[in-house]
Amino acid sequence: MKAVILAAGRGVRLKPFTLTRPKHLLPVGGRPILEWLLLRLKAVGVEEALIIIHHLGEMIRKRLGDGSELGLELTYREQGEARGTGDAFKLAEDYVKDEEFIGIYGDLYLSSKALKKLIEAHRPGETTMAVIPVEDPTRFGVVTLQEDRVIDLVEKPEEGREPSNLANAGIYIFTPEIFERLKALKPSVRGEYEVTDALREMMAEGETIRAAVLEAEDWIDIGYPWKLLEANERALSELEPHIEGRVEAGAYIEGPVWIEAEARVRAGAYIEGPVYIGPGADIGPNCYIRPSTSIGAEARIGNACEVKNSIIMPRSHIAHLSYIGDSIIGEGCNLGAGTITANLRFDKRTVKVNVEGRLIDSGRRKLGAFIGDEAQTGIGVNLMPGVKIGPRSWIAPGLTVYRDVPPDTFYRG
Repeated sequence: MKAVILAAGRGVRLKPFTLTRPKHLLPVGGRPILEWLLLRLKAVGVEEALIIIHHLGEMIRKRLGDGSELGLELTYREQGEARGTGDAFKLAEDYVKDEEFIGIYGDLYLSSKALKKLIEAHRPGETTMAVIPVEDPTRFGVVTLQEDRVIDLVEKPEEGREPSNLANAGIYIFTPEIFERLKALKPSVRGEYEVTDALREMMAEGETIRAAVLEAEDWIDIGYPWKLLEANERALSELEPHIEGRVEAGAYIEGPVWIEAEARVRAGAYIEGPVYIGPGADIGPNCYIRPSTSIGAEARIGNACEVKNSIIMPRSHIAHLSYIGDSIIGEGCNLGAGTITANLRFDKRTVKVNVEGRLIDSGRRKLGAFIGDEAQTGIGVNLMPGVKIGPRSWIAPGLTVYRDVPPDTFYRG
């Protein structure tokens, strides 16, 4: 069976990181989200996949190439403009020909079990949709089931009017007949062509759409920056101990820690797994790396630094006397000595984050900062919980930052 993966979206809610890369290349557990998805597809027997790209799509091509490094055969199609999921899937018609295929949104992190459940629920000749229980159905398309069939689908229902807590998970097995439905679609109120409108028409005409019910731990929709931290924790929870790099005498390693080739862990470093350390990274001396941390290639974590439950992207330097907690640090950043990411409010309430002009409750009591690529902080900088720093911005020494800082800004307070 082939797969068609939608990887064309801009990921505006994942700024500042999607200003410089597609959201599908954001790293968790040492790999881009899209690479994890391809490995999950390969594990259930998929050998060929078509990836629909648009925003910064050449970066996806460059990273994944023809797929041979993953043992897959990859093909790409460009969606000329973002016109919705229905328009994107329609581009796959001549690729899948007369076969059933897996259709999947490319910004999901899936457990190793999720696709197996989809395939087990599928019956040849029918359409199958994965559904997932969620805490806030108002953010999703919500389904109504009759036994194991989907009989209704409502997009983002009002609070108190949700037909269930089961959301459309964005994972399908389609028959080739879906393309005739997609060609007949009319634009939605957002001006896009939605695959869910085609599914509703099928239900209205009595066609069977089978449901594969996933468990909450099988699926994460990477819709907000803090969801990357959740996916990173899940990915690292499957980590096995593996050490190729150099670990000096006097370094202490406990639990599942993966250290890539040419990485160096200096004396006095204390590392508690699960932790991933990328190729060429330099850790220590005398630093503390706590669980659920991913450190990218050629990153530097230096003396008297502590990093906890965070993603440090490649080539970033956190060299002296700094604390990074529950945070994401972009690629090529340089944090001055004594940079602190505060990750807990005084009142212990959950942290809210500014997303496209709206304060969104992350649901997390502990959440630090989100720092875009090539940003820099001076010495003694404090970043308050949930603050975003735009790519290439500089923060002057000695400041406490309470508000988001735009890209390409020299912030002096």
